[in-house]
Amino acid sequence: MVDAQIDVVVADDQELVRAGFRLILDAQPDITVVGEAADGVECVALARRLRPQVVLADIRMPRLDGLEVTRRLAGPDARDPFNVVVITTFDQDDYVRDALRNGACGFLLKDASPALLVEAVRAAARGDALVSPAVTVRLLKQMDHVTRQEAVTEYAGAFALSERELEIVRLVAVGRTNQEICGDLFLSLSSVKTYLGRIQAKLGARNRVEVAAWAWEHGVVRPRP
Repeated sequence: MVDAQIDVVVADDQELVRAGFRLILDAQPDITVVGEAADGVECVALARRLRPQVVLADIRMPRLDGLEVTRRLAGPDARDPFNVVVITTFDQDDYVRDALRNGACGFLLKDASPALLVEAVRAAARGDALVSPAVTVRLLKQMDHVTRQEAVTEYAGAFALSERELEIVRLVAVGRTNQEICGDLFLSLSSVKTYLGRIQAKLGARNRVEVAAWAWEHGVVRPRP
């Protein structure tokens, strides 16, 4: 049985990149690329006209870059916000942080595997989110400070997070999927989803990427040396 159809708009100024994404996504029985945009202005217009479940947007595009595209389609002032997955490269870490603040629900490297691309689209469509593990690890390694454990405990207490919820926040912040969290903490999938719902409510986060953002900004996850 095929799941509900997922419509996708792909935005990138490189035609070959768009063609590659279309080839991969259209091969899936539940995903259809309904539009392509070569710049940010075209992406915003196309998304608003076609109302896809997911928008894949490159950060570097003419006229409007991916950061502004994300803000307009998924930011706090957006009406009926879209699920925007940002396409990035290794030299754009500062852009990734800005895109996250602008409402992006996922991050993907341009050289990601076809399986990861498909997984990111499906996660975004169901209101979940996926952060490429390579992006997450790089961000953590480049954090410019490490918050003391006392401060982390203070932050957690201020948001009424339990120790178990804090454990899940840490795993979300390093890119673990729900299934992986189940295995790491010996919890059922329904329990993990329940915990995530509580965490999002306490933090005022719309999705797991915003949970990860909170963790990074408050030093909940310590970068490895």
